[in-house]
Amino acid sequence: MLLLLGFIISRFMSITLSSMEHSSQVGVLVPLTDNLDEDTSNSIPKLEISKGVNVLGRDLIPITDKRISRKHLSLTVSDDGSVEVAVEGTNPVVIRSQQRKKLLSREKLTIKDGDIIELIPGHYLFKYKAFNGVKKRYSPNKQKRPLIEGVQDESLAQKRSRQVEEDEALARKLQSEMNDDIQDKEISVEAIRNFKPPKDKIPLTFRLMRVKGLQPWANTNSVSIGDVIQGNVLVAVLSNYMVDLDWLISECPTLKKIPHVLVVHGESDGRQEHMKRNKPSNWILHKPPLPIAWGTHHSKAMFLVYPHGVRIIVHTANLIYVDWNNKSQGLWMQDFPWKHDGSDKGSGFESDLIDYLSALKLPEFSVQLPERGNFSLNASFFKKFDYNKATVRLIASVPGYHSGSNIKKWGHMKIRSVLQECVFDKEFRNAPLIYQFSSLGSLDEKWMAEFAFSMSSGVSDDKKPLGLGEPLIVWPTVEDIRCSLEGYAAGSCVPSPQKNVEKAFLKKYWAKWKATHTGRCRAMPHIKTFTRHNGQNLAWFLLTSSNLSKAAWGALQKNNTQLMIRSYELGVLFLPSSTSHAHVFSCTENGSTSENKYSGSPLKTHEAKRTKLVTLASPHSKKMHLPDVVTLPVPYELPPARYSSEDVPWSWDKQYKKRDVLGQVWP
Repeated sequence: MLLLLGFIISRFMSITLSSMEHSSQVGVLVPLTDNLDEDTSNSIPKLEISKGVNVLGRDLIPITDKRISRKHLSLTVSDDGSVEVAVEGTNPVVIRSQQRKKLLSREKLTIKDGDIIELIPGHYLFKYKAFNGVKKRYSPNKQKRPLIEGVQDESLAQKRSRQVEEDEALARKLQSEMNDDIQDKEISVEAIRNFKPPKDKIPLTFRLMRVKGLQPWANTNSVSIGDVIQGNVLVAVLSNYMVDLDWLISECPTLKKIPHVLVVHGESDGRQEHMKRNKPSNWILHKPPLPIAWGTHHSKAMFLVYPHGVRIIVHTANLIYVDWNNKSQGLWMQDFPWKHDGSDKGSGFESDLIDYLSALKLPEFSVQLPERGNFSLNASFFKKFDYNKATVRLIASVPGYHSGSNIKKWGHMKIRSVLQECVFDKEFRNAPLIYQFSSLGSLDEKWMAEFAFSMSSGVSDDKKPLGLGEPLIVWPTVEDIRCSLEGYAAGSCVPSPQKNVEKAFLKKYWAKWKATHTGRCRAMPHIKTFTRHNGQNLAWFLLTSSNLSKAAWGALQKNNTQLMIRSYELGVLFLPSSTSHAHVFSCTENGSTSENKYSGSPLKTHEAKRTKLVTLASPHSKKMHLPDVVTLPVPYELPPARYSSEDVPWSWDKQYKKRDVLGQVWP
């Protein structure tokens, strides 16, 4: 790929505009290795820079890494020797000076001798070297500069450029004096690098799962299965769709030591027989009833009982290798203590949880818990824990024809009823909606309107409805799949046929999966998220197992008096809430309860403010130590870019003959 890129860059690095006719070479871009040494392999040549406009990118000949645009960036050299970099393509470029600065599309920055350009953040590094005749000496003093020949005074643009250059030169000098040995990779601007929520705020947010093959910064504060199933677990209930027992036990040896393990799954009958033959003797398998055709048990959750409480985990990964290693996934977790003797105080979270577990028809079995005694493990058993400090609301689906009061318990009618009770900032009036998922059902415009109405529920501070939001669907393109970590094989986990994907009315919804700031552009999404946003501020955010389908969310029938759902699903809804959570309980730290340690003054309950939900790209994201800021690591960029005319949404039943990054075709 580097050889091909070198050939393309060498051939298509061009100097445009009329200045080419009398341009002269003023500098060169020198390719660097990852260690910032000059790349002497000749795989990428040095690139001459001349006066005028220099355009760098790929043109007519395609290259493997299509993140490099045909017109990726331009370097404009003025008569005074100053060089301005402008991002012409859609992907960001990074400039390394005294620190790294990411430039987005259409943004510009003046560079100097010795600065480094990353064509793609972290990749394809070039150092700009100005030739002796034009290398400028930058000084922060206010001495007048000589006039350019033939010009009586500086233009406004030149004056601004000079001021920026002088300010940056001073900053460079100070930075150098502070620490000449700063490693550039340690001050990367990639946003996930800064996602380090305090321990007492982890239940307020979610985390991305670790992905193999990514740069270390991209896995900052990410989790693997061993990070959540740990400690002295007495009972484990593992709920999922696909389960590979051999991988699960080898990946998480702790499971072998747990006395009671119940696996609730959605596997086929044939696969279930294989699981029965290979499971440990103390494990119980259960496939919940599916009363309506084409339904599945699709929920992904864990319920771990400890001597001091219960840990509840809601996530998006099947219990198989590829889901925990190669995909973009998300996970939420919170620990809850046992209720005090005689306490029967309930909560909305508890009611939702017990209703959902009851619908699973779990097989009842006896468990002996040290210091607690004998219990029958069933749905009611989970009433024994105190959920009053729950930081999320559960949004579940269970199969059936739901009517009466039950119509508001499940699916999109559940999220509608919860949002209707919430008050949001005025900034979210008519704010857009984002639907991001990995499988698309057979939809129609009527149902899309029904679903959007639910997702648009809620009122602003003046009690006025927020109003309908315009949805966008974040969905990988064929090119995203082809160039992913797994190549076309990643498309098997984005299982939607042409007949569902290529409906004409969907074209207006398509938006790109772009996850540069989390390092997950090539880790295809199996995560499912739904949100309403205004820029980097979030009204609410849902992490769920639900794809965009009637089977998962339900469809209204009988003049909107009945909701038909085919599948089991489970998600957690993050909402702006009071910051009066005073303690955080842990099942694995000897059942300890720690106090919040915010840097500001502690808020009394009656002084509690509404939390602000923000993305990693928000200026507020670095203030997560403050009680009213909650950063959610939304893996894709907001607002998402719409598809271009060249983008094609992925369908898994089409043939793709252009070879992927692993040299394969599909199927």
